[in-house]
Amino acid sequence: MHRNADYPNVVVMNHPLIQHKLSILRDVGTGAKEFRELVKELAMLMAYEATRGFQLAETTVTTPITETTTYVLAGKKVAVIPILRAGLGMVDGILELIPAAKVGHVGLYRDPETLQPVEYYCKLPEDIGERDILIIDPMLATGGSAAAAVQFLRDKGARTINLLVIIAAPEGIEQVIKSCDDVRIYTCCVDSHLNEHGYIVPGLGDAGDRLFGTK
Repeated sequence: MHRNADYPNVVVMNHPLIQHKLSILRDVGTGAKEFRELVKELAMLMAYEATRGFQLAETTVTTPITETTTYVLAGKKVAVIPILRAGLGMVDGILELIPAAKVGHVGLYRDPETLQPVEYYCKLPEDIGERDILIIDPMLATGGSAAAAVQFLRDKGARTINLLVIIAAPEGIEQVIKSCDDVRIYTCCVDSHLNEHGYIVPGLGDAGDRLFGTK
């Protein structure tokens, strides 16, 4: 795991397992079933790193041998917010690690002509202002949807927000940072650029289509 010198708010997760799985995920020959499994696994590995800063509190437990001091999470309340629809593929992997997290949903799609985000659905936990937020989406392309989701959550009272994306484009990172410079972005890789259609290069194509077998 390292910080990107060009983007201080970006944490690039370069663990060998993450990079290995990412290579298979990119491959055009990887089918929908394996693609879904890889997205779930990568989300779990990313959540492991993204929660590294969670605070601990001492507690006491009794083992089969003796009483001992151990540590538990210090009352941390988490909300996982997938950006529909591709973000759904990352939810189960994160819940494997944080089963007590609540899950909200933000529905945004990118207008194919303007490339701007359009909101069509939102359902959030009632206590969103008391939770640390993990916004999840496999791809950070133009950054419009992610920035819109962050602003929408801010308007609803959200405080600490982290963004977890498997692959990011520099354009998307810059858009998010410009809109909300206190959001930390966790990603497995910062790719080269966006093409004329707004797809990440080299990327992995349309994550939603590959997850759900659609075109």
